[in-house]
Formats: sequence, C-alpha cells, structure tokens
Amino acid sequence: MNRALLPLIALAATLIFTLPALAQRGPSIDDSLRNARPVLPAGDLRQALPVSELNPINVLDGAISAFPSFNGPAPASSSSNSSSDSKPAGGLSAAVNILVLLTVVTLAPSIMLMTTCFLRITIVLGLLKQAIGTSSVPPPQVIVALSLFMTLLVMSPTIDRINNEAIAPYKAGTITDHEQLWDRAKQPIRDFMFDQIEATNNWSSVYMLLNYRGVDTSQPEKLTRSSVDLITLIPAYMLSELKTAFLMGFRVYLPFLVIDMVISGLLISMSMMMLPPVVISLPFKLLLFVMVDGWQLVVGSLMHSFAQPGEIPDLSKTSALLAPLFNSFA
Repeated sequence: MNRALLPLIALAATLIFTLPALAQRGPSIDDSLRNARPVLPAGDLRQALPVSELNPINVLDGAISAFPSFNGPAPASSSSNSSSDSKPAGGLSAAVNILVLLTVVTLAPSIMLMTTCFLRITIVLGLLKQAIGTSSVPPPQVIVALSLFMTLLVMSPTIDRINNEAIAPYKAGTITDHEQLWDRAKQPIRDFMFDQIEATNNWSSVYMLLNYRGVDTSQPEKLTRSSVDLITLIPAYMLSELKTAFLMGFRVYLPFLVIDMVISGLLISMSMMMLPPVVISLPFKLLLFVMVDGWQLVVGSLMHSFAQPGEIPDLSKTSALLAPLFNSFA
C-alpha cells in the first residue's frame, strides 16, 4: 500500500467513528442560544434599569448627600426624599457645582498653556535641545518639569494677586456672587497677557483678531483694554508668545549652527564625507554650552524676558544675558 494514502485512511476512520456520537448528542450551543428567551420581557426592561441609575446628575447628587457639609444643614421641615433637591442658597446645586469643578480641572492644563508663560518657555527649551543635537537628553519630562517650575516663579505675582483680590474675599464671604468672583479672578490674568503683548509690541495679532470679529481698528488710540474680550485676547496672546519664542530660539540656535558649519567644512576639506558631522560637532557644542554655563544663561534670559506687573522689561537685557554664549567665538 502506498504510504501517501495512510493519512487519508486515518482521517476517514476518525469521521466514521465520531459522527454517530455527535448525532446522539442534544441540540448544539447555537441552537440553544437561538431558542433561548429573555428572562424579562421588553416592557420590563425599564423596571430592571431605572432611569435614576442612568442619570449622572442623580448619581452625583446621591454621592453629595453623603457629605452634608456641601449642602449645609437641612431644614427641619424637609423630608428624606428632598435631600437630592437641596442646593446652596443663591447658587447651583452641589451636583452641578462638582460637575463644573471636574470640567475646570480637566481643562486646567490647556488653560495654563494658553494664558501663562509656559508656552514661551517650552518652545525655547525645545529649540535649545534641538540645537544642541541631543534628541533624547534631557528627557521631555525634565523639560516639562523645568518649564512648570519656571512658570510658577514667573507667575507668582499674578497668582498672589488672584489670591488677594478674588480667592481670599470669597473665602471670607465678602464675595458671594460667582460672576463677581470670575471678574476679579480673570483681571490679573488679563493684565499679565496685556503686559506681555505690550512688552513685545505684538499688537498686530490683536488688531487682526479684532478685525476678524468686526471691530473697527482704524483708530487704535480709541481702543482700550476693556474693548478686547478673552475670546480675542487669548489667541492674540498665544500668537505673540509664539513669535517671541521663535525669535529667542533663533538667537539660541545661532552659536550651535556656527559650530555645525565649521565642523562640516573641516570634514569636507579632509575628504571625510562619509563621517556624519553631528558625531564630531556634538562634543564641541556640549563643551561650549558647559563652559559658558548655558542653562543658567538661557533660563535667566527667559525669566527676565517676561514683564512683571507695573513694569515693561528691557528686551536688551535678554541679549545681554546671552552675550557670553556669542562672545565665546571671539
């Protein structure tokens, strides 16, 4: 017998002995699932899943009822079923307040990115890392952490002003209206953004956005800060910060670009075109950066480039702080 037929014979024998056993079994799993009926009829689904369990406001309100301090002391005439409808006098219910608080906490990183000095700092430090040529050193976490602490240092006068003018009176009970609290809290941020735009003289972005929104800017001397709302001020401030950050990044980039050009010219003159210039220029750039204490120069120039309340910074001070980095080639 041919050996090639042995597997076929074994398969046929297996099918012959297993098919009768399968035929004697009950209905398959698919048939049982197909013939199965739901435990509850369609009309009872609403009873099985009450609407109150699917409403997030009711769920939040039930969670808030476990903390009486949010709702205040309950009146003596209130019943046990009215605990979910309790709300502070003159304000929203506790569930809506917590929902608004969670929304604000979620948007806090983007708000910090748009209205503080974090944008300029991160861009300049990112361009510095790219100019040195170290793509992964320092890690992005280190750059972001340094940017956060620098942001806290620069924004500390503005944060103190918000605390003194808005948060402290609200805790003391002097301010009870949420709109008044918002007006007092946003005013220091508005002043900070206007100071940065005035220090860099980037009013063109403000005029562009005002023109887009239909505001007449043919006579800028008649416009005041109150004429610019937050919807116009925040994108104008971001455009101003982007322009300033790229200008500062260009100044930081120039010394390292000169080193790259010199090393590339030397390698080409020595007919070493197969050797990447970055391999040779990176130690020289690191040596230059360490010798002039580059981190202190860049961080100091960044922090002095921001206008503080009541003063307009001298942008020449930024160039003076970076002067050792340029004078190292002399």
